Amino acid sequence: MSERLEDIAAAIVADGKGLLAADESSGTIKKRFDVIGVESTADSRRDYREMMFRASDAMTRYISGVILYDETIRQKAADGTPLVDIIKASGAIPGIKVDAGAKPLAGFPGDTITEGLDGLRERLADYYKMGARFAKWRAVIDIEISKGVPSATSIGSNAHALARYAALCQEAGIVPIVEPEVLMDGAHDIATCYEISKATLIKLYTELHAARVVLEGTILKPNMVLAGKKSGKVSSPEEVAEKTIKLFRETVPAAVPGIAFLSGGQEDEEATANLNAINAIGPHPWKLTFSYGRALQAAPQKAWSGKAANVAAGQAAFAHRAHMNHLAALGKWQPALEKAA
Repeated sequence: MSERLEDIAAAIVADGKGLLAADESSGTIKKRFDVIGVESTADSRRDYREMMFRASDAMTRYISGVILYDETIRQKAADGTPLVDIIKASGAIPGIKVDAGAKPLAGFPGDTITEGLDGLRERLADYYKMGARFAKWRAVIDIEISKGVPSATSIGSNAHALARYAALCQEAGIVPIVEPEVLMDGAHDIATCYEISKATLIKLYTELHAARVVLEGTILKPNMVLAGKKSGKVSSPEEVAEKTIKLFRETVPAAVPGIAFLSGGQEDEEATANLNAINAIGPHPWKLTFSYGRALQAAPQKAWSGKAANVAAGQAAFAHRAHMNHLAALGKWQPALEKAA
């Protein structure tokens, strides 16, 4: 594997491949495990993730990289093999979440700022030695227009932090995934999501240019343009695709090699159908693929349910979702393929 940032970024968005986001914090994975009745321990978290990383057919054919959490990048499998080595053996690239989470933005109720820049240069050097070749930083932009959320200050502060993070990553030989997530939790309509996402991406690329970040060695991880969950409206895949591509053509430079969508709380098949619709109206200047967490993992989590006897069932569920999203990344998915599984 080439160590050039541009080559690593291109490999992350190779045709039909996408990212497995397995970087849930200990608190988040505990909530997921609570749902399936599994106690969240270092061993149970390792066993669960090892199950996916050892699903060799799915990993080899459909997954280009895995975003890891600090605990996971340091863990060894039950047989003593570092989890990073299992990922590498499948041909996928290990990556790492490096932000310290979104915290309230002082003076701006309802807005957040993602922290984690302090000591990042040193942490990136350590992660590079552990095998990480890309990283992820998530900014969180909520929408509550009646309360003035998001503020221009919030958008600007988060874009600046993303740019500083990206520059530090490239200095360390690590491809930065920049993730400005405009949340889909609110009561806003699809037009509002579009406008806030546009303001966010315009500011993001202004800051990335100012920080001298090489765009060819980056990946964008954005939300799709959707109506908020509390709006009572469900946007059709065709409308999501049209608005999302219009947004990107207005804001994302063609120098960016690829865009790997977050699922952002969409249901499994919804995230797949929307990704497929986006690719079906191509060609586009960038590769458009997935960087899904819950939308890839909900089914295998349920099938596994913490039991060693269910590992094969969990791997089969993971392989199916990875295959469906592989097809969606090529614009070749059809709803009938879900029922055929």
